[in-house]
Amino acid sequence: MRILITAGPTREYIDDVRFLSNASSGQMGYSIAAAALRGGHQVELVTGPVEIAPPAGCTLHRIETTEELRERCLQLFPQCDGVIATAAVCDYRPQQRIAGKITKTGQPVLLELTETSDVLAELGSMRGHRWVVGFALESQDPRNNAMRKLKMKNCSCIVLNDTSAIGSTENTVEVLSPDAETIAFFRGPKPEVAERLMVLIETAIAIRSDSSD
Repeated sequence: MRILITAGPTREYIDDVRFLSNASSGQMGYSIAAAALRGGHQVELVTGPVEIAPPAGCTLHRIETTEELRERCLQLFPQCDGVIATAAVCDYRPQQRIAGKITKTGQPVLLELTETSDVLAELGSMRGHRWVVGFALESQDPRNNAMRKLKMKNCSCIVLNDTSAIGSTENTVEVLSPDAETIAFFRGPKPEVAERLMVLIETAIAIRSDSSD
């Protein structure tokens, strides 16, 4: 299979030096990319800024902003069999980016934010015969929020984890089906979780998408 994998954070710039972002390390996405490569798959890895080396053998696409992520994913997805969306997309961006560097004046600065593009929802809308695996990092009402995300974004399944995963070398995930059933539960180092998730995708998720085509 040719698999599109998104990883790491996105950045939304306030001015030329300051930006909004999050603490995603990219470890989960990079671990999944490595597991997919070991499984003999082709990997298109679209990654935000992280401090870890990409797995050898993937085709690497570096991005910063959510719009860059969107453009690259829309370009690549039609040639892929599926997508695993682990990227921690910045949900908001400044209404206006200031040219240069904002100078301190001693006065409060009002920052007006607007929502960024919903990249996963767009990929889900053009899914067709492909499979779409989303990630949901939730801290409140996690299961209901994850299921809402799965349905809104037309995912084949969604991988639910919580904020303890951020920056950690370990993860605990629950994989939910469109029928709100728990189809898998994995806990352990992220590379181990990634291996088990790839086996699930190969033996259940991808096959189910092919049979429903």
